[in-house]
Amino acid sequence: MPADLLFEIGTEEIPAGFLVRGLADLERLATRLLGEARLDHERLRVLGTPRRLVLSVKGVTDRQPDLHERLVGPPARVAFDDDGVPTKAALGFARKNGLDPDALQRAEVEGRKGDYLVANREVAGLPAAEVLPAVLERLVGELPWPKAMRWNGGTGPFVRPVHWIVALLGATVLPVELFGVRAGSDSRGHRFLAPAPLPVVAGLDPYQSALREAFVIVESATRREMIQAELLRIEKETGAAVRPDDALLDEVSNLVEYPVAVCGSFDEAFLEVPEEVIVSAMRSHQRYFAMQDAAGALTNRFVTIAGTVTRDVDVVRAGNERVLAARLSDARFFFREDRNKSLDDFAARLADVVFQSKLGSVAAKVARVGQVAGRIAGAVDVEGGAVARAAALCKADLVTNMVGEFPELQGVMGAHYARLAGEPEPVASAIADHYLPRGANDALPAGDTGAVLGIADRIDTVVGCFAVGLVPTGSADPYGLRRAALAILSILRDRAWVVSVTDLVDWAAAALIDGGVEVSGERKAEVLEFFRVRLRGALVDSVLPADCVDAALTAGMDTVADVVARAEAVSELRGRPDFEPLAAAFKRVANILKGERAGAEPDPGRFAEDAERALWDAFREIRSRVDASLTAGDYHGSLQVLAELKDPVDRFFDAVLVMDEDDNVRRNRLALLGSINATFTRIADFRQLTV
Repeated sequence: MPADLLFEIGTEEIPAGFLVRGLADLERLATRLLGEARLDHERLRVLGTPRRLVLSVKGVTDRQPDLHERLVGPPARVAFDDDGVPTKAALGFARKNGLDPDALQRAEVEGRKGDYLVANREVAGLPAAEVLPAVLERLVGELPWPKAMRWNGGTGPFVRPVHWIVALLGATVLPVELFGVRAGSDSRGHRFLAPAPLPVVAGLDPYQSALREAFVIVESATRREMIQAELLRIEKETGAAVRPDDALLDEVSNLVEYPVAVCGSFDEAFLEVPEEVIVSAMRSHQRYFAMQDAAGALTNRFVTIAGTVTRDVDVVRAGNERVLAARLSDARFFFREDRNKSLDDFAARLADVVFQSKLGSVAAKVARVGQVAGRIAGAVDVEGGAVARAAALCKADLVTNMVGEFPELQGVMGAHYARLAGEPEPVASAIADHYLPRGANDALPAGDTGAVLGIADRIDTVVGCFAVGLVPTGSADPYGLRRAALAILSILRDRAWVVSVTDLVDWAAAALIDGGVEVSGERKAEVLEFFRVRLRGALVDSVLPADCVDAALTAGMDTVADVVARAEAVSELRGRPDFEPLAAAFKRVANILKGERAGAEPDPGRFAEDAERALWDAFREIRSRVDASLTAGDYHGSLQVLAELKDPVDRFFDAVLVMDEDDNVRRNRLALLGSINATFTRIADFRQLTV
């Protein structure tokens, strides 16, 4: 009969970020390994807390099915010699698959030519209880962790030291031993509230109930709901609202096994410090939730999530208030100290801060960014004075006391100090905005000045790193160049700015060369390809068909807005009922020109067939309309007009031999198709389309 499997690894506290990833890997690997072991089951679930990883599998079959396989090896001419004796290749095949050499045969294989080495393998299924121990031990060994530990003189590696293991198949304890710990049927409850061994059973529902009675909520989603309920309770008690913070809520859900909220407060005098500093001190350093009043203004209250039921809430509250008060005292001191200097004073100190050993100081980078930003501002018609001033101050806060203590506030503090110094709002906001977006789902710069500055900052980093050989490889991207490229493309696309990516690369290269860093043509080409790959991924992710994106990009990547418009136009063309024959006609024109040089214009006097004259006349009739649409950036309209060529193109290919033996006739016909294709490829390379 099928039985439930429960596998629990009890550890010391696993970091929240590791836990989320570890549970996903646990589910993926368990699904694969159970499949490889031929153990069918009904439902698989993974759960976890900071102190345990749990795999629950309902209805595991009681034994493997018998395996009947027909194995195919190398061709028979390789597997057997002239006398029919198995060769080394055949013997190696037998050894690899656990076969007796006498079981090897010669036979035909469907879909292949000639005879092949074949063998039938019969493997009797084993009881699940015999198979699972090796599966579970392999599962734990293959779990990938960002960092692993060793303990007790070299035991491990694993994410954290292991203290207990539960391995139950129904009521049977499986003989699993890992890291010197033998599996049993006893789990552990809450570290402080129920630390004694806790007998459990394999069913998920009774297991969770037993742990809940021992003050452990095994499922992260349930802990999250409990925290939300606790926050709501605090809101009702205080009349203030908890500031929404889903990321912190997710993190805290994986920091505790039994969440209990405690509300605290701090001296209102600390509110003179910018609220971002206070929130950062609470959130990043202490994992506190900030609270706000009905108008959304920060209050002097906070909520912390304790991982245990507290006997004296006042003691817990006082301890957390004391820790936060010390941090806020430091923050207020740093804020007051920083205000004794101007941003220009701080900017002057950037010459002593290294950006990258081969690319010079941060001050050198600021100078390059200002140069490139000026070029971009001129191209997109953004006021140059504000851009120049914001560029000069954009990195000044990196050497302030406040950013030294709270690095996540770079840009934010610079904007505050700029406003306090009376800088114009476009300058102040640009100092913070130029760091946006920080990630895939982050907001884009609100103002044009910040957008220009953000592009200039990132293109300098990308081109500079490529110039000195710091090119991303595999998952290694220490300077965040992929993220920087995507941010540039996102800003350009959002604002539909007509600024060439090639120009951006050239402007950044010129600024680097002025600073003594050489940027070769080969490196520029690598950067452009780097952007092309990022742009393709971004457009496909935005649900544009991949072949339409490829068709637009292959035709050229000048401005992002232009590529997007052309890809959308081709995608719309796909919606026509006659798309496939229409695209096929366009592709025929492009394909026949592959590898052939076509003249600039055909000579109508050399046309020998009515079909080629008709095609030329039709093309001449629509060319002016297509040119007007293309000049206006109306790619949809251009394709609608070009679609009128379908019938003349089809008749041309039906009636005319393009590759005529007469060299003059052949070149003239290629010139005709080349003229038409040159117009098509201003929009897309139709050879990339799937029809």
